[in-house]
Amino acid sequence: MIRPHIHVPFGRLPEFAPVLGRHGLDIELYVQGSDMDTLGADWLRQTMGLLDYRPELSIHAPFMDLSPGAVDDKVRAVTMSRFERALEMARALGAATVVFHSGYEKWKYAMRVDIWLEKSVLTWGPLIEKARKDGIRIAVENIFEDSPENLIALFGRLGCANFGLCFDTGHFNLFTKSPLEAWLGPLKKYLIEMHLHDNDGSHDAHRPIGEGRFPFQTLFNEVRGLGNVVHTIEAHSPADALESLKRLQRFLY
Repeated sequence: MIRPHIHVPFGRLPEFAPVLGRHGLDIELYVQGSDMDTLGADWLRQTMGLLDYRPELSIHAPFMDLSPGAVDDKVRAVTMSRFERALEMARALGAATVVFHSGYEKWKYAMRVDIWLEKSVLTWGPLIEKARKDGIRIAVENIFEDSPENLIALFGRLGCANFGLCFDTGHFNLFTKSPLEAWLGPLKKYLIEMHLHDNDGSHDAHRPIGEGRFPFQTLFNEVRGLGNVVHTIEAHSPADALESLKRLQRFLY
């Protein structure tokens, strides 16, 4: 039985907690860099103290200003520091999966996937090993990718049982021109997690499933039979999360 996770920013956990607890929902906890800098030594006790039950957890790592494929080694070093801390937090919380952004933008890299890939391998290699030792899976999320070329190259080099794809439906809907089957076809064997939300193609609205243009039926036809994939609802409010959860049931059962 699939138990979807609900994406919750760390700072909004008190707002989401009553609804999460009432329905016994699992959680993807999004931790920003600023959260990491302000958390005290007792952060773990404080975080879990907001919940009156013990959900299954995943972590969404910081991403603002970070670049795992950075050409500038100092930028990449800061990125590594944040990512390593995310893995440490996942270990402390007992989270089995951590989501990271890919950092690829074709215009920034002058269409040179090879430049991004060379530096990305230097970043992800040590993190994969660190995660493996702790029994954690790393899922790299598509953001601005309008084709899967860079992700195919990355997973072709490093893809393994604990390193693969987080497929984001809303980002696909905004940036990708290819049919879903063509885009996801070469990548679904690496699928670890899916971020489920919708939009009309104009902006990243994070609307409930079915309130935009993303072809959810096609998606679930494509991934049917794949095991151990985390299904995460990315909504901007508890009410929208519950609405997506309700609509998701018709695709899963």
